[in-house]
Amino acid sequence: MLELIDGRNQQTPVHIPRPRPMAGGGDPDAAVREIVDDVRLRGDEAVLHYTEVFDRARLTADQLLVGADELAAAVKLVPRELIDALEVMAARLRRTCEHQFETEWREESPDESIGELVRPLRRVGIYVPGGRAAYPSSVVMAAVPAQVAGVEGLAIASPPGPGGEIAEPVLAACAVAGVTEVYRIGGAQAIAALAYGTASVRPVDKIVGPGNIFVTRAKRMVHGWVGIDSEAGPTEIAIVADENASAPVVAADLIAQAEHGPLGTHVLITWAPGLVDEVNVELQKAVQIHEHPEDVENALIEGGRAVLVRDLDHALATANAFAPEHLELLFEGARAALESVRNAGAVFVGPYSPVSVGDYVAGTDHVLPSSGTARWASGLSVRDFIKTIYVCDLERPALERLAPHVDALAEAEGLKAHARAVSLRLDSEG
Repeated sequence: MLELIDGRNQQTPVHIPRPRPMAGGGDPDAAVREIVDDVRLRGDEAVLHYTEVFDRARLTADQLLVGADELAAAVKLVPRELIDALEVMAARLRRTCEHQFETEWREESPDESIGELVRPLRRVGIYVPGGRAAYPSSVVMAAVPAQVAGVEGLAIASPPGPGGEIAEPVLAACAVAGVTEVYRIGGAQAIAALAYGTASVRPVDKIVGPGNIFVTRAKRMVHGWVGIDSEAGPTEIAIVADENASAPVVAADLIAQAEHGPLGTHVLITWAPGLVDEVNVELQKAVQIHEHPEDVENALIEGGRAVLVRDLDHALATANAFAPEHLELLFEGARAALESVRNAGAVFVGPYSPVSVGDYVAGTDHVLPSSGTARWASGLSVRDFIKTIYVCDLERPALERLAPHVDALAEAEGLKAHARAVSLRLDSEG
């Protein structure tokens, strides 16, 4: 079931291919551009049109915003166990986020002061996917770091069902997270409404949260007018395991990611050929008992990989080159090996740290870089909801010391007015 890639004779990290969408199906960029431009020009009228076309929900403008009574009711309509889990998730993530504060600093001398201010963003939009499933965890994972950062306004957009309803678990999560501005809008039209604003939707400064290809393309198109967190791709997991790893555990973790849907990449990296055989046997068993066996099997056939490497060093080099969204370390000495991990969205150490816990209540965020972007990007955190502002405060003696350097650089770059802006101050008596 896992495609075997034998890289034991390679001196360089083994290349792990990611599944790519099949050609055909029209031009999604053109379709998304039409929606985004239409919402920018016609506002609510366009939003309501696309909500009816794509979500089959016929709404009026005054129904786009979910009422406070509906949010409160959702808490009572979902199982108490879900509320408890959401509260644990929020509390544990909040503790993590409190370690992520940027600190203002200022370096002072008798005649100058240089530093940085730290300011939260004013308003942030959070997209929460809908459709085939409800994702209440995505509400908490985005809202909590924004709140800890001090963001003043949070607006959530999530696609409605045909009756205009948003899934009760999502609304309950909004209530638990303390988010009261929730819109029944999905897809590219939601991203455009949050970015540009409409009569019913106040615009935001940044949009975060996962979504399908149309949401992702829309985020790309509005980027620059507003900020975005990332262009999230399909899910990924890479498991580095030795001969002592439990084959049923490895198979279970691969299956857990495969149930997210198509185009994901689910990788076992090992120097133990016997483990590959054992995991394939366990995968066959696990697929048969899954609630959606055909979907999971297709995802594994499409994106399942077993990579044979020479040793642990070769395995970690291969994992770093792949830069997975999720990296599991299932071998003796895994904690010490963290020193060698350079590229991953999140790392899960040892047999009792499955990605599933990280998705929900570990205290780590599950909005993570994928598609290799972990080479330069990080998971969602408080840092995504703040900005720093440089501060320069010079007295005359400091400007006199620095003026010759400004003159030299301005001369080299042909920007004479830069130098004159300094000399004017120093030539004056004041």
